[in-house]
Amino acid sequence: MDEVNYVSGRHRIYGIVGHPIEQVRSPETVTAEFVKAGHEGILVPLHVLPDDFECTVAGLLRMPNLGGLIFTVPYKQRAVALANSLGRNAQVVGAINVIARDGTGGWKGEMFDGVGCLEGFRRRGIAFKGKRVTLISLGGAGSALAVAIAHEAPAALRLSDIDAAKAEQVALRLRHINPHIDIDVGAPSLEDRDILLNATPVGMLGDPRLPIAADRLPQALTVFDAIVKPHTTPLLKLAEASGCTIVRGREMMAGQMWRIAEYLRGAVTP
Repeated sequence: MDEVNYVSGRHRIYGIVGHPIEQVRSPETVTAEFVKAGHEGILVPLHVLPDDFECTVAGLLRMPNLGGLIFTVPYKQRAVALANSLGRNAQVVGAINVIARDGTGGWKGEMFDGVGCLEGFRRRGIAFKGKRVTLISLGGAGSALAVAIAHEAPAALRLSDIDAAKAEQVALRLRHINPHIDIDVGAPSLEDRDILLNATPVGMLGDPRLPIAADRLPQALTVFDAIVKPHTTPLLKLAEASGCTIVRGREMMAGQMWRIAEYLRGAVTP
């Protein structure tokens, strides 16, 4: 009888929940972290439709051998209701991208997108302090980025979201974190900016659209796209053609995957 040696009945199961799901890279990276740590666990992609989210995930959380879940587009804010307790980042952001067993029969949730983004920039030697930043979209990931960046003391931060009321709420939260930042809400500003961050799903997979209306970007701009797949999104292609410095979504993912893997297997609590 043929066998494989990377999964068995002893393994704990973990999942990443999203809609769509084929763009995710977490199954490869988190499972690799488990193997590196000698943990018998495997992370699998779970395509859950929006109308089925609560009932499907509630069922998954009843599985004794489920160790935890990662959440991606569009579920990071809805997933908060599933956690019995929230970590420090999740409490501030109001969203989670991971839920894990808390050791007492419940589930703890945390948000790692912000620290992952900062780590990706740090590895490139790019600082936010004193910079003028534009952030597009304030969903779960975007709100996490906003909070993390506010702690880095940029000079100015423009928040852009189709929901202006949400943007104002996030702006108010950030002013409490750091009242010295010039924070405003409005359409994406480029000409007077140092860093542009896209946290929308526009440009994911085969989507040819751009999250901004532009045919060229200022060369001095550093452009980040939170999308992991494709590796080079339409926005990043435009940025490269404009001579900009680019930071890819996979760099944000790499900056948080080991933390998520440890959180899921219970090694650390951030």
